[in-house]
Amino acid sequence: MMKIVYLDCRTVNPGDLSWDGLDQLGEWECYERTAPENVVERIGDAEVVITNKVRMDENVFSQCPNLKLICVSATGYDVIDVVAAKKYGILVCNCAGYSTNAVAQMVVAHLLEVTNQVGHYSRRITEEGEWVASRDFCYWNKPIIELQGLKVAIIGWGNIGEAVAERLLPFGVKLFAVTSRPQEDLLPSVEKITIEQAFQECDVVSLNCPLTPKNAGFVSAELLQKSNPNLIIINTARGGLINEEDVARALHEGKLMAYCTDVLTKEPARADNPLLKAPRVFITPHIAWAAPGARRRIIQILKENILAYQAGRPASVVNG
Repeated sequence: MMKIVYLDCRTVNPGDLSWDGLDQLGEWECYERTAPENVVERIGDAEVVITNKVRMDENVFSQCPNLKLICVSATGYDVIDVVAAKKYGILVCNCAGYSTNAVAQMVVAHLLEVTNQVGHYSRRITEEGEWVASRDFCYWNKPIIELQGLKVAIIGWGNIGEAVAERLLPFGVKLFAVTSRPQEDLLPSVEKITIEQAFQECDVVSLNCPLTPKNAGFVSAELLQKSNPNLIIINTARGGLINEEDVARALHEGKLMAYCTDVLTKEPARADNPLLKAPRVFITPHIAWAAPGARRRIIQILKENILAYQAGRPASVVNG
């Protein structure tokens, strides 16, 4: 019987969901978390390994001769050295599309938090009693921003980028996209522009592209120095797309209105992360994908990918 090892199952299923038969596809071993020093030992003679955030490279592959399939329980697969995996004849597949709606919803949530300051006013009223002390029926100490007419650039035009655009259109924003895809692939109301135009001319930039060696840290001091000082950046993609020190500095110096992110370069957050002490930062703990419905879809796609492999027709392969 095929041995299947899940190295870090807790974030996908901490016990609130059924495995829906995934755990019946072979000899099943499931670990809540796996430290780097335990990866090789836990994989052992497994043929299939499932991972969310446990990193694997040539050092691991060279010590696991039975390993033939790695299922990443996420859309992004930057935790795997896919080139080295191919060298060792190991297929890598991902779970594309499971979180499109949930991530697009988080983009809108972050944007509305900046423009409407719901959290700020709720805390001021319930914790500090500001409205009780007010002499008027309403008050404000932070501006409310209308979305109507704002220019929003989406970096990366995939399923999530398009879903973000569809959700923002009803607010009356003007939409732009930075993508290698041709203009005819975009929605009729979306105009293709450059990265420089997005950061210089737009009010909001949403990062919805995969992290690659070529774009790592591209949101840096060099780009931000030329950017619109009233720019709002929203990152629901990967923390490594930005230089966190440069973004924090831009916020301290008033060269950036706000940075909203669901992802950091190192997760969980480190105490010395410069963003934690920067002004106008809105951080959520990598939860855009974590709605129960989205996690159920992960389990279903993992099951489908393993069944396809068992049938000799591998699916969702990213290093074929």
